[in-house]
Amino acid sequence: MTGQNPQHAVYLRPVDLARVHGLSTQAVRNYEDAGIIPPAARTPTGYRRYTPLHAQALHAFLALLPGHGHQTATAIMRAVDRDAADDALRLLDESHAQLLDDRRTLQAVEAALRDLAPVPQERGDTFIGPLARRLGLRPATLRKWERAGLVEPRRDPHTGYRVYSAADVRNARLAHQLRRGGYRLAQIAPLLAQVRAAGGVAPLESMLHDWRARLTARGRAMLTGAAALDAYLTARAETPPTARS
Repeated sequence: MTGQNPQHAVYLRPVDLARVHGLSTQAVRNYEDAGIIPPAARTPTGYRRYTPLHAQALHAFLALLPGHGHQTATAIMRAVDRDAADDALRLLDESHAQLLDDRRTLQAVEAALRDLAPVPQERGDTFIGPLARRLGLRPATLRKWERAGLVEPRRDPHTGYRVYSAADVRNARLAHQLRRGGYRLAQIAPLLAQVRAAGGVAPLESMLHDWRARLTARGRAMLTGAAALDAYLTARAETPPTARS
């Protein structure tokens, strides 16, 4: 039963909050202890007594999780709990900026792979000098890429010279495209490891499709989380501080 009189306020048990989301009551208590939901009032016998505002806080946190991750979602809710709305919004902005950066990385990878597609299949082996000239690089750059794990030329057993296979040349060209796009060696190395594991560029189409789908799902999850957080902020603003626990 609801009403303006605090004596008629609606109170909830930990199990009431937990059941809605399929959580354990211990998880709800842990979220309170972590500052994710406001502290609960206690009954004379020491039991936690939650309110619908606590339920909204829990709903907002769980809605933020898929799009922002546990660490950021926790930081957002803690900022809200200390009435630092600007801090909460800054954290949201940073998370959106990271998603945008991830989208740009995906676009750069897709563009680099498209640029590779029209080039005829590489034939035979080559050495560091001819490959460097073909790419417009210095041999020292290719050696640096090798140390970073971007290319893995074998060594001629007789001369000790680096020998670049067709796959090595392909990876060097892909690395060159991504470097021109402003990406760091540490960002490029994992992609080229995927290329090597997949046995070429073509099998990466499925990986890129899945990558894009995950980014889309993350963006949608951020929208869902934002709506839940906005509803909680509105309810919190309408609730006197003395009635938030």
